[in-house]
Amino acid sequence: MMLKIEKEAIEYMQNKVKNEELLIVEVMTAELYEYAASQTAIYPKEKALEYLALGLTSEAGEVAGKIKKIIRDGEGIEGLDMKKIAIASEIGDVLWYCALMAKEIGVPLNTIMQMNLEKLNDRKERGTLQGSGDNR
Repeated sequence: MMLKIEKEAIEYMQNKVKNEELLIVEVMTAELYEYAASQTAIYPKEKALEYLALGLTSEAGEVAGKIKKIIRDGEGIEGLDMKKIAIASEIGDVLWYCALMAKEIGVPLNTIMQMNLEKLNDRKERGTLQGSGDNR
């Protein structure tokens, strides 16, 4: 079941495409993103995993904070579209850290994406999507 905010975000992006305000000029693959993200990476290589893990949690916290404020203020608030764009920007920052962390551990981001979907589909087939624990 989709949350109201998810439906609104999808509708907002669809309207941008319809109105030609959002033009997708290139298909972005995980491999291309990982390479492009690595070209903007500036951090101490000897502490790469620590740096990236801290950055990832920090950015994920920013996503959560923005959503928390929407919950607090209500979804009918003025400027909701701009808040959704701000959330999307923070999700982009989370993605940057994920891509660089994948590169640092030597597992391509697209492989991680595939592995994750395989794990989730396996859990779905076994009826164990809900619950807790890594090995369910």
